[in-house]
This record gives sequence, C-alpha cells and structure tokens, in this order.
Amino acid sequence: MYIPALNLTTDRDEKISFMQQFSFATIITAKNNLPAATHLPFIITIKDEKVILISHFAKANEQWKDIVEHPVLVIFSQPHAYISPTHYDSELNVPTWNYMSVHAYGQVTIITDQTQTLEILQKTIDNFESAYRPQWEKLPEAYKSTMIKGIVAFEIVVTDLQGKKKLSQNKKETEKQKIIETLSKSKDTNEQWIAAYMERDYKNKN
Repeated sequence: MYIPALNLTTDRDEKISFMQQFSFATIITAKNNLPAATHLPFIITIKDEKVILISHFAKANEQWKDIVEHPVLVIFSQPHAYISPTHYDSELNVPTWNYMSVHAYGQVTIITDQTQTLEILQKTIDNFESAYRPQWEKLPEAYKSTMIKGIVAFEIVVTDLQGKKKLSQNKKETEKQKIIETLSKSKDTNEQWIAAYMERDYKNKN
C-alpha cells in the first residue's frame, strides 16, 4: 500500500484495534496472475506476540484452494469521507477523501480438524453475537456436523502489518477543525467515525 510518511500508522496496538473494530475484511489471493477476493468476517487475536487472523470460507468458494502456497493479503478498511474544499481557507484547493486502512500480509494454515473448526465457529459467535451462543448450543450435533463439512476454516499468521491514516494531516489546524465540526454533525456513520478519528489524532499530537 502506498503510504506517505505523514499518513503512516506505526502503532501496532492501534492497527490491531482498528482491525478488531472493522473486522469484516477482504482476503485477496492470486492464481495465474489473476487476483481473487472474498469478503469475510475475521477474528483478530495475539498469540506468542504474533497477530493471528481467523476466518472461514464456504467450501463451494474455490478461492480457499489457493490460499496456502503463497502469502495472502487481507484489507481492513471501513470509515471514509469525502472532504470538500469549502473547508479550506484558500480557493486553490481540490476535493479529497479521508480514510483509514490496514493491510495484513501473512501465511495461511488450513484447519482440517473438525473439533478445531467447531471451536472457530464458536469463537466467531462469541465475537459477533455472544447472546446467540445458548441457541447454538441447543442445535443438533448432526446439524453442526453438516455445517462444518460445508466450510473451510483457516488461520493466518501476519508477517507484515501496514497501516494508513489519511486524516487531513497536511492541512491547517483551523481547517481540520472545520472538517471535524462538519463531519461530526453528519448523519452518515462513516463521516462521524472520520471526525472522531481526526479529533483523536489531533489530541494525541497536542
């Protein structure tokens, strides 16, 4: 990912926190110079100081067959906002876009053990809707077994974690405040998030 020095995110914990918050990501692979992508929910954990990503494919999605031989890329990117030049003091400006993104490169291990696959499904439930867990526990084992046979669970050990924050860092403080004020009043959730991240970034540097 192209990251100008001004937009580089170096804080590992900040990148991990972002991934955990916006955990519906895109896994990208390539076969015969042709890229393939699937959108999946991920669980992000730390094990022995390594960042681990866990998810699963539908078995009918043949992309899973190409995830072991070469490193994969998982893109976490959610809040973004159009930035109007009306926020700037000078008319000699153009529109832009503010956003945050984390790119995780890593090596995949496919989980073939059914017990481990079941544990991954349960971790996914606990992560996204723990209140559903009692209902899940009551489901027939035969039903769960059939579900497990229809998926391919996998684990990624992250080898390179790149983070980018494009939050108007190159603009005047007065201009940043105008942007924050406008976006924070927006009804668009993405714009509200960008305003919050901009304000947090501003406070951390002052």
